[in-house]
Amino acid sequence: MTPVTAGMLAAVLAYLIGSIPFGYLTARLVRGIDIRQHGSGNIGATNVGRVMGNRWGLFVLVLDLFKGLLPVWLLPMWVIPTWLSTTWIVNGVSVRPHVEVAAGVMTIMGHMAPCWLGFRGGKGVATALGVVLYLAPVPSLIAAGAFAITFGVSRIVSVSSIVACLAFATVELIQLRPDPFAESKWPLATFSIAIPMLIIVRHRSNIGRLLRGEEPRYRSGAESQEATPPATQDGR
Repeated sequence: MTPVTAGMLAAVLAYLIGSIPFGYLTARLVRGIDIRQHGSGNIGATNVGRVMGNRWGLFVLVLDLFKGLLPVWLLPMWVIPTWLSTTWIVNGVSVRPHVEVAAGVMTIMGHMAPCWLGFRGGKGVATALGVVLYLAPVPSLIAAGAFAITFGVSRIVSVSSIVACLAFATVELIQLRPDPFAESKWPLATFSIAIPMLIIVRHRSNIGRLLRGEEPRYRSGAESQEATPPATQDGR
C-alpha cells in the first residue's frame, strides 16, 4: 500500500466514523424523538443535554469525543503498521503525521456534515477535542480548561467553545515555534488554524445572538423553555 493510498483509505474511514450521529441516535433510541425537531435543532451534546437532561448530554459528549479520538489514533496504526513505518519516509519526513492529521480533519468533517443526515450535523467541538487530545494533548487540555472556566462564569456554551478554539490555536502555534510551517510541522500548524476557525464560523448564528444579547444560557432539560423551531435557532 502506497502512502497516498493509505492516506485516502484512512480519510474515508475516518469520515464515515465521524458521520455516526450519536446525538440523533441517542434521542431516537431513548426517547423516540428526532432531536433535530427539538431545542436548537442541533444533533450535538449540548442540545441533547438541553432536551433530555445532563446525563444524556454527557453520554453523547463522551461518544462524540471518542469518535474523534479513536480514528486519528487507530486508523493510521492500521494502515501504517509499525513494521512498515521505516519505509514511510518521503524526502526525509515521515508520512504518518500527515495521515493522522488527515484522519482527524475528516473525522471532524464527518460530524459536521454526516452523510447519513443529509450532510447537516453538529458544530464539531466534542469530536475535535477527541482528535486534538491525540494530536496535541497539552494545548487540548489547556483549551478544555479554558472552556470549563468560561462556561463556569458565563453558562454560555457557544462563548466557551469559541474561547477554547482560540486557546487551542494560540498554544499549539506557540508550541510549534519558531517555524510552525516547516516541512514536518505544517500539517498540524494548518490544522491548528483551520479547524478552530471552521468551528468558530459554524457558531456564526450564535455570535449574532451574542451581539444582540439573545444567546441563551445553558439549562439542562429545558426543552419547554427553549424549544424554538430549528429554522430560527441554530444553537449547538
